[in-house]
Amino acid sequence: MAEQTSTANAWAANPADLIPAGRKRLGWGLLALATLGLLAIIVVQVLYKTEMSTVGFDTWRPVIYAYILWGAALGAWQVLTRGEDGQRALFLLPALLFTIAMVIFPTLFGFYIALTDWNLSSFTGRRFNGLDNFWQMLADPYYRNALFNMVLYVLAVLVEYVIAFGLALLLNAQIRARKFFRVVFLLPLMLSPVAVSWMVGKSLMEYRFGPAATLARHLGWDNPAFFSDPITARISIMMLDAWTFIPFMMIMLLAGLQAMSREVLEAARVDGATAWQTFWQVTFPLMLPVSVTAVILRIIFKLKLADIIITLTSGGPGGATDSVSSFIYREYRDRSNVGYGTMLAMAYLIIIVVFVTWLLKFASRFVRNVN
Repeated sequence: MAEQTSTANAWAANPADLIPAGRKRLGWGLLALATLGLLAIIVVQVLYKTEMSTVGFDTWRPVIYAYILWGAALGAWQVLTRGEDGQRALFLLPALLFTIAMVIFPTLFGFYIALTDWNLSSFTGRRFNGLDNFWQMLADPYYRNALFNMVLYVLAVLVEYVIAFGLALLLNAQIRARKFFRVVFLLPLMLSPVAVSWMVGKSLMEYRFGPAATLARHLGWDNPAFFSDPITARISIMMLDAWTFIPFMMIMLLAGLQAMSREVLEAARVDGATAWQTFWQVTFPLMLPVSVTAVILRIIFKLKLADIIITLTSGGPGGATDSVSSFIYREYRDRSNVGYGTMLAMAYLIIIVVFVTWLLKFASRFVRNVN
């Protein structure tokens, strides 16, 4: 009786074992046939579009049809091989197929476009040119300059973090009109970067009649052109972007400060710790997870910096303020160079994935070692 009970439990724990072997083979056969058909059509179409073969289709529509059939075969495979578990998995199938269609396929197609010579102002159309765009990218001084600028812009996040932490500490203290100042400090975050560019960059910092330029002249700056000198222009872009997004980090840090246990801070004061010792040995370590999260999110936003640069300087003077995103945008808009612009974008995508992956691992290890 005990053996029968254990056998029944084993069958109940593995319901897929109750499915006949022939049904499983049918499911695997359908999936394999659909997968091979999809891959074959994709390969034929890629070879045809790259002019390496004369056999193919004029449009990518057959690939879409094959993908739909592959999705149906994937669902049938789930049901035939897993039974009721496969039926439940069908509810996740639309999300999986949508992700593949909207993320994986466009990325792969982007890599294909990056290997072509495609300029919208040319009458020759798209032409496969292999790694020519890649070698051109490596020799492009403006792209290297944009990457260097991105390093500077990302390092500026550390200064933004210090300012945001100071503001969060100030707004967390018992000061008068605290709620009013919280709203005021959040106002830049409510504005779009394009509005900030026009309101501050184009108006307040205008070198002839802008209030900031007028004040700079009274302070002794003869020619207060904020965007004519490369170093000054970079600093001005950093300041405008920081003014827009410092409230983002500030509100996250303020939320962390308000969630801290008051008993811990009171215990530090009872032990005779000064305000600086309390901050450095109690507040800062406890705020480290929130700080790391705020900095990482800010860096991710910084890697997409483009709108302020495009509106104010268009990358000038001489590409001195270009970010990678603004440089790619101008490659598309001004030169209509789709193939080379896509190669720049794909290379930047790989750099971002590698950098953010390393950053997350480093942040996790750093927080673990400190705590």
